[in-house]
Amino acid sequence: MAAVILAFILAFFFSFIGSIPPGAINLSVIQLGLEHRMKVAWRFAIAAAIVEYPYAWLAVKFAEWITSSPLLLDNLQLLTAVVMTLLGILSLWPSNKPSRLREQFNNSGFRRGIVLSIFNPLAVPYWLGITAYLKSQQWVYLSDAWELQAYLAGVVLGSLAILIVMAYLAKRIAVQFQQSTWLRKIPGVTLVILGLYAFIQYLL
Repeated sequence: MAAVILAFILAFFFSFIGSIPPGAINLSVIQLGLEHRMKVAWRFAIAAAIVEYPYAWLAVKFAEWITSSPLLLDNLQLLTAVVMTLLGILSLWPSNKPSRLREQFNNSGFRRGIVLSIFNPLAVPYWLGITAYLKSQQWVYLSDAWELQAYLAGVVLGSLAILIVMAYLAKRIAVQFQQSTWLRKIPGVTLVILGLYAFIQYLL
């Protein structure tokens, strides 16, 4: 039971911080908050969170394939260190390109959330890196069906929670929220720290 709870908490945490960097999905839900369309924001957030489930499931299965290879298994610590560090650096890398998907967002709510989430290419590699790291640290195993479902539930609810928080913050403190720069750096900094920690573990 403890393993199931831990899997849920870890997935929820990394799902929560992983949805912070500006992108088509969270910028769309922030826009809905700015326009005080909270019902549409809820439908949009639920749809976006649901799509995280199959993406995380694919990442878990891919991570299991990695750990089943003797060659990769011997160097799993180094592999996860590289993946986590690169994901962190990419998250911190500045981007000034405007999102056309955000401009095309309309009132479809649930349907629009599904479409934008399906075309989110960073979801699978993000969860691949997170899952491989957690398994290499033996914090999760995901071999048990209940533990796996708890992990995936944490992914879904973590994503839903941060999107709803963003919508309400945008509604109440729009200017301050949009101008903050430290929020977008939290996931990248966290990934870099975890990557460096994995490097240290590998070298020791």
